Amino acid sequence: GNVYPPEKVDAALANYFRAGNLIALRELALLWVAGKVDDQLDRYRAEHGIARTWETRERVVVALTGGPEGETLVRRAARIAARTKGADLLAVHVTSADGPAGGDPAGLSRQRLLIESLGGTYHQVVGEDIPRALLDFARGVNATQLVLGASRRRRFAQVLSRGVGVETIARSGSIDVHMVTHDEARAGRRPRSRAALTRTRRTTGWVLAVAGMPLLTAALMPFRGTLSLSSDILLFLSLTVGVALAGGTWPALTAAVGGFALLNWFFTQPFHNWMVAAPENVLALVVFVLVAAAVSAIVDLAARRTREAVRARADAEVLSTLAGHVLRGEAALPSLLARLRETFALESVTLLERRGAPAQDDASEPSAWRIVATSGGTPSICPGRADSDVRIDDTLVLAATGRLLDASDRQVLEAFAAEAAVALRQERLRQEAARAEPLAATDRMRTALLAAVSHDLRSPLSAAKAAVESLSSRDVRWSKEDREELLATAGESLARLDRLVENLLDMSRLQAGVLGVALEPVALEEVVPHAVDDLGEDRDRVAIDLSPGLPEIDADPALLERVLVNLMGNAVRHSPAGQKVLVTASRHDDLVEIRVIDRGPGIPPEAHDRVFQPFQRLGDRDNHSGVGLGLALSRGLTEAMGGTLVPDETPGGGLTMVVSMPVRPRH
Repeated sequence: GNVYPPEKVDAALANYFRAGNLIALRELALLWVAGKVDDQLDRYRAEHGIARTWETRERVVVALTGGPEGETLVRRAARIAARTKGADLLAVHVTSADGPAGGDPAGLSRQRLLIESLGGTYHQVVGEDIPRALLDFARGVNATQLVLGASRRRRFAQVLSRGVGVETIARSGSIDVHMVTHDEARAGRRPRSRAALTRTRRTTGWVLAVAGMPLLTAALMPFRGTLSLSSDILLFLSLTVGVALAGGTWPALTAAVGGFALLNWFFTQPFHNWMVAAPENVLALVVFVLVAAAVSAIVDLAARRTREAVRARADAEVLSTLAGHVLRGEAALPSLLARLRETFALESVTLLERRGAPAQDDASEPSAWRIVATSGGTPSICPGRADSDVRIDDTLVLAATGRLLDASDRQVLEAFAAEAAVALRQERLRQEAARAEPLAATDRMRTALLAAVSHDLRSPLSAAKAAVESLSSRDVRWSKEDREELLATAGESLARLDRLVENLLDMSRLQAGVLGVALEPVALEEVVPHAVDDLGEDRDRVAIDLSPGLPEIDADPALLERVLVNLMGNAVRHSPAGQKVLVTASRHDDLVEIRVIDRGPGIPPEAHDRVFQPFQRLGDRDNHSGVGLGLALSRGLTEAMGGTLVPDETPGGGLTMVVSMPVRPRH
């Protein structure tokens, strides 16, 4: 931590060590420790195969199906978790492993957004036994409470099977299970809205059932004395299977019943009579009906599963592409809307946001909405003027024009809408981060400036003040040598303060772009020795080696001299005792490179750029080397004159600063 000197104790106590700050820091520390203990506990349970729950902290798991009751369950679980500070909220959806049918993907997307907005996490597991999968997940995350929705099944179905909720409660053990009632519990499960087969196939099946059976009967009548009843039954069964393959359950059942009647009337003795003489013929006819019914049910189930699988695959491909557009980052929202418009052949897709608080009947009021993003032709200006619209939340609506979407397409549209909200949120977070970054940089600069200047302004001021007060004191009689020494101390301190203020002013002028630069022909043979002389007592620690015949360069002589003084002073400060700093200059094409070479500790390559940031003291061994503006100011002045300043490693150890300046063109 920081060690505060006596003069900063009062300010630190007033600003940093207030009771509110200390309480907040203590709470953060406790939460951090709790998280670490929780991680260690999870590792211990995994290493020792412990499956039962250890109640170290509250974890609330809510089970979701994607149904309309999901929002109610999530909010109830969030209220339960909020009762205990630091409790975790998790949502889980169990996907059945025996088929493609599952929860509503659009509903799950909306519920996932809701759970994440409340600070929770969303998870998905696969399992054949849903109660077991829920409890395995809950025990795996060390959950203490499980929230389930009341069953939507009818009472008769609940009598036949206990259901997920009752079965979960029976197996829960030490986990508390909350059964939450909701409006959908009274409505029951909604019937499937679409047939398994297409209308064309169902029509073909009915035609075969109604016309095929009489035609088959007419075709077999001439052979009634030749073929046995078993052969007739096999032929009728083959036609029934064909009807089932073509038209599904109901045409096949109709064909089975009709075939039973025709076989009994025309091919079972006594003929043209509903009576059956032989008992084995009764058995054969009954088996015929049962086999026909079983085959038709299997074909219908297979067709339904095939249709669901094809639909699920198409939805998965669309949603996978959708996820790629969201993860792409920049321009994700326009790209996502364009993809939605192309997928469903729509004229336009528009994301609308409500301007104020929700009002009754404002869906058709254009003034209540504003367009966030749109793709395609003329955008919808309100949900009421769209062909299809999906409400994402109380403020966002996705509106589409061009055609009405059926129920299955609308599910995917709802998933698109939920991801559009995510993309909008990401885009706004990026904008807020972009707006905050300059403020954060300014704040970091201000903090660094105050931390550096508070010391470097105080030190020379304190030294000058002490010298002046000593000279003005009447209690002590100073000798001539003492007075000269005190005057020299005051002069050096004030000169140091003057350089500090000058550097700060020049840095501010550079950042504002108002620094005056007067370029003129400059001979290095004149500037470099003057810069060395400005080092004062350190001039003897610098050696000069300039190549003969160097051309003049374009530079501001005063600014160039300041750059060289800063670089040489920094090199001397970091060079070992007895080691001289070498200053060389040579021509390379249209540039003249001035190298300031030291044998100090050097700077790691990854820190080469950081060393030029203002208020950095990278590698300094004390706090008396200025506010850390030297290298930043040197680079700024060099670039203002049209040159460059880059660091390089000195062979054998040390740092080399390379100043490259353009050669003065000949006229």
